[in-house]
Amino acid sequence: MILRLIFFCFMAFAASAAWAQQGPLRIEITEGVIEPLPFAVPDFVAETGDAGQLGRDIARVIAADLTGTGLFRELPASAFISQVTDFGAQVQYADWKAINAQALITGAVATQGDRITVKFRLFDVFSGAPLGDGVQFGGTREGWRRMAHKVADAVYSRITGEGGYFDSRVVFVSESGPKGDRRKRLAIMDYDGANVLYLTGSESIVLAPRFSPNGDRVLYTSYETGSPRVYVLDVGSVNRRVLESGVGTMSFAPRFAPDGSRIVFSVSEGANTDIYEMDISSGQMGRLTNTPAIETAPSYSPDGSQIVFESDRSGNQQLYVMPANGGEPRRISFGEGRYGTPVWSPRGDLIAFTKQSKGRFHIGVMRTDGSEERLLTASFLDESPSWAPNGRVIMFNRETQGAQGRSSLYSVDITGRNLRPVSTPEGGSDPSWGPLQN
Repeated sequence: MILRLIFFCFMAFAASAAWAQQGPLRIEITEGVIEPLPFAVPDFVAETGDAGQLGRDIARVIAADLTGTGLFRELPASAFISQVTDFGAQVQYADWKAINAQALITGAVATQGDRITVKFRLFDVFSGAPLGDGVQFGGTREGWRRMAHKVADAVYSRITGEGGYFDSRVVFVSESGPKGDRRKRLAIMDYDGANVLYLTGSESIVLAPRFSPNGDRVLYTSYETGSPRVYVLDVGSVNRRVLESGVGTMSFAPRFAPDGSRIVFSVSEGANTDIYEMDISSGQMGRLTNTPAIETAPSYSPDGSQIVFESDRSGNQQLYVMPANGGEPRRISFGEGRYGTPVWSPRGDLIAFTKQSKGRFHIGVMRTDGSEERLLTASFLDESPSWAPNGRVIMFNRETQGAQGRSSLYSVDITGRNLRPVSTPEGGSDPSWGPLQN
């Protein structure tokens, strides 16, 4: 079978994983070590006179997307024997084999006014055949990066069999100023940190933004009235409204249900904090927990049938799962230390969390029954995990130690071997990874 990779990932501390194919193409992950697949992506051919720079830029973004996964290694243009000057020309497989390219991506760009058309083909060099049919995308000049991300998603999916995640956005809290007077505002960006746009000013503290399932709205907590309240913001218009939770209460830690019609969040009244559900349209609320404990950070399972949350009902912070309509929860975390901020994977197979143990913070994953716990990171302060749309990468924030400690965004895959910073103009925290864009 041409260029077929089989993914095995066993989520345990002594895990091993493999990508494999029948034939010469092979990527293996063993104990977190991988030999990346060598690929070549020449500049996309300009099919109109003013598309040359776009062709170069698009190829560079595709290369950055793929190499950023840790699964691919780009071959430099200086090594190329063949040059691609005609998108429809026959591929000289021998020339690409000679430099050990296993995958070849060719493409072309055409412009017409403010519109661009991008097309590409993917080739299995060792088999000497295309991998699937060519694909064409259209959009605006301004959206050329999205066209590049779409190509990279298609290549990634064809080679790995996994869903892509490059053509997606992240909402986060942008942080500036000294630690004692930190200014926080909501911002949205491409998954790789490009195209940052600010959704709120820095007049008040904002926390915990969360994308809706289709990416059109954002939930967040604001302190603009002096106490925490939950707001819902329309991403397109930036209009917002408060979701009232009752006089004398504080509401925070909101998250959408998979159907986008409801939210689950925490309400604090006096010394008690419990989890509630709200219908967004009607504002009708229902109480899901009722204990003297502090219960917060709820997250739905992808099918909407269950909720994972953190609670100190056992004496310290642990993770629990309960039916989405409330009911008796079951504890799923039993390791040493405290657990918090659980988030259900969009694939439904794992739960990501923050763990504090022996003076260190970790981002980890476990099965939904609490088994096969695996810690992916360790630092002075790692927290707020959020899943990529394909459930194979996690974004989180890391704070450096010291009086002027800065919070920055990072990503890590579920093997824990591919930890990377995500560049933002200012400090960043509380990321929420949105769905693939339409």
